[in-house]
Amino acid sequence: MNLVESLRGHRLLAIVRGKDPAAALRTVRTLTEEGVAAIEVSLTTADALTVIRQARAELGPDALLGAGTVRSAADAARAVDAGASYLVTPALVDGLEPYGVPVLMGALTPTEIELALARGAAAIKLFPGTLGGPGYLRALRDPFPEVPFVPVGGVDAQAAGEYLDRGAVAVGVGSPLVGDAADGGDLDRLRHRVAEFRKVVAGGRT
Repeated sequence: MNLVESLRGHRLLAIVRGKDPAAALRTVRTLTEEGVAAIEVSLTTADALTVIRQARAELGPDALLGAGTVRSAADAARAVDAGASYLVTPALVDGLEPYGVPVLMGALTPTEIELALARGAAAIKLFPGTLGGPGYLRALRDPFPEVPFVPVGGVDAQAAGEYLDRGAVAVGVGSPLVGDAADGGDLDRLRHRVAEFRKVVAGGRT
């Protein structure tokens, strides 16, 4: 799987994190039904590996289903075994190369970006995005014009459009998109938020 091209095509990565495994699985299912192709299940989700395993069984082998909050090689091993086809880290993590899946590695500063690339990152999760905002991404694009960035952290619908306008290949969105759905919240409200974000993402193409 070419993670970067997939993200570039879909422009939206939904981040599912919740306290209720059954609700988290329903959230993944709803996101997929509403046209969100790239989904990350955070390992901080209750019984996350079971959620990933069940979602993989439902969605099939080609679905863009990844594991987030991967902080160690042990996390990576368990996530890949459960069916994650890519990994997302909150920071620099060593030892992920042997698992043979693309990594969206967390970094914030230019030095961290270089270190993430040296570790084989397929793309950079610019995190936390709220610290610099879209203007910071625009500044990073000068020294790193070919690096695929995915801002994550506090990305609401307005910020999503601004990040995409400034060269992000995609945006990673958790609570502004998912809300409380993964804790058992209203799925109809989730569908409404998905429609809003999909409209922004479609308009953010350059």
